[in-house]
Amino acid sequence: MKYISWNVNGIRACIKKGFLDFIQKEDPDIICIQETKAYESQVELDLPNYNHYWNSANKAGYSGTLTLSKKKPINIYNGLGIEKHDQEGRVIALEFEDHYIVNVYTPNSKRDLSRLNYRSQEWNKDFLFHMQELEKEKPVIFCGDLNVAHTEIDLANPQSNKTTKSKPGNAGFTNEERKGFDDILNAGFIDSFRLFNNESDNYTWWSYMFNSRKKNVGWRIDYFCLSQSLKNNLKDSFIYSDVLGSDHCPIGIEIDF
Repeated sequence: MKYISWNVNGIRACIKKGFLDFIQKEDPDIICIQETKAYESQVELDLPNYNHYWNSANKAGYSGTLTLSKKKPINIYNGLGIEKHDQEGRVIALEFEDHYIVNVYTPNSKRDLSRLNYRSQEWNKDFLFHMQELEKEKPVIFCGDLNVAHTEIDLANPQSNKTTKSKPGNAGFTNEERKGFDDILNAGFIDSFRLFNNESDNYTWWSYMFNSRKKNVGWRIDYFCLSQSLKNNLKDSFIYSDVLGSDHCPIGIEIDF
């Protein structure tokens, strides 16, 4: 089974930049898409081999997730079941016989960190609790843009972005956000990419400014995480760093069930 995740930064724009060609070439069993910025009625998505499951934000042109699956799931669940979190279309969970696959677009703390407290004290805790509750039933894979670079090797310039005594740090690399990912690992979930690669310079997002992508001045903020019980099922985890169409690139795993 091949699963792919991609923050497309606007599905309509990404379709114009080769999205369909990429999907047809890679032929994944499931693709989890974040930041669709659209309602289903606004998008012509010519992928007849897939079932389409949308969770769009209430606010037009903002956030949103979409999961495409060749196989029909047993159940589809949108959101966390908590109203304050479920207005922005950030979570879709598909239930299959032997696992859940969860597509997530974690809220950004914003440049001024105005959403950091919400993100770290509310969202992160409630999302992790939800994953743990699902895991009581069967193994869980969750993937998407988690909006955090976990360690210093997960971004090109850690020193200028980290929290110090004189500054709170930059969104995506604050102590609070990094602790949120620590909590994911401490709960027993695995960062799939780090099972296969412990090197730096492996990024999934690059700013559109300063020619960052060409220079590979990026951040690894997109992840596939999975239950410990699936560790031996996982065959590979990879980053499609050469695929364009968004400020993020796709990531993927190969897993046997």
